[in-house]
Amino acid sequence: MVLKMVKKALIVGINDYAPIGAGGPDLRGCVNDAVDMATTLRDLGIVPANPAVMHIVTDGRATRATILSELGWLVKGAKKGDLLVFYYSGHGSQLPDLTGEELDKKDETICPHDFATAGMIKDDDLRAIFAGIAAGVNLEVLLDSCHSGTGTRDLAALCGEGIPEEERVTIRYVEPPIDFGFFLDDPMLSSRRLLKSSPEIMSAGLARDAVIAPLNHVLWAGCKDNQTSGEATVGGVVRGFFTYCFCKCLRSKNGNVTRLELDKMVTSCLKGVGASQKAQLEGTKATMLEKVFT
Repeated sequence: MVLKMVKKALIVGINDYAPIGAGGPDLRGCVNDAVDMATTLRDLGIVPANPAVMHIVTDGRATRATILSELGWLVKGAKKGDLLVFYYSGHGSQLPDLTGEELDKKDETICPHDFATAGMIKDDDLRAIFAGIAAGVNLEVLLDSCHSGTGTRDLAALCGEGIPEEERVTIRYVEPPIDFGFFLDDPMLSSRRLLKSSPEIMSAGLARDAVIAPLNHVLWAGCKDNQTSGEATVGGVVRGFFTYCFCKCLRSKNGNVTRLELDKMVTSCLKGVGASQKAQLEGTKATMLEKVFT
């Protein structure tokens, strides 16, 4: 008996950070990003718009507990040949590595709606969830968030007073609480991405688009390790630069494009919209030459 290929997607977009309503470190474009990604996956036949296989979690519903539970749903029962998509648009941050297993001494994080009270979701949490996935499962991870704070000054001039609302760039980075953040203030510490690759592989002379990832996944990051991801008004709608370019370029090829080709297109698009960030793609050499989402 031939088992049917399963396609599932978990899409998270968070504008409203606790408390619900005004008051948190809110964003404006992340729910738009989530809708854009869900619509693109649907229209291109990548993942059906069916609540049985596509879960969309936004704003106050996107708590730490819910996101972790939904990630468990995403990977449960996955078998060789299945397609899993995890997309996140929202704030990113960092925490000090308390286990000693990170060479950069930092855990990169994504920030659920209630991160201030429930905590952030660390790269360790994601690795633990993804580690048990069967060989041959295609896990595509897309993160439109900041993975370090070192680049926040790059966009500062676009975020201040006197800039028209429609021209402002909002940075998707949350400062960690001082009881953790104090220990990150060390210029000797390097910064690397969420779901980071090993430094040995990163320094092996491979091209940027041919980095070998330690997990069975392909990672699309909205910015490089020492940059921030931004959002602004693009085409009259507030959205993340990376998600806008990714969906636009993918649609222009009707989904029929290799990851390497798509990465080059997204890089060009980001320059075209005036974004200073550079998208980062990680995977094996083989996956770079494969059609995206296969």
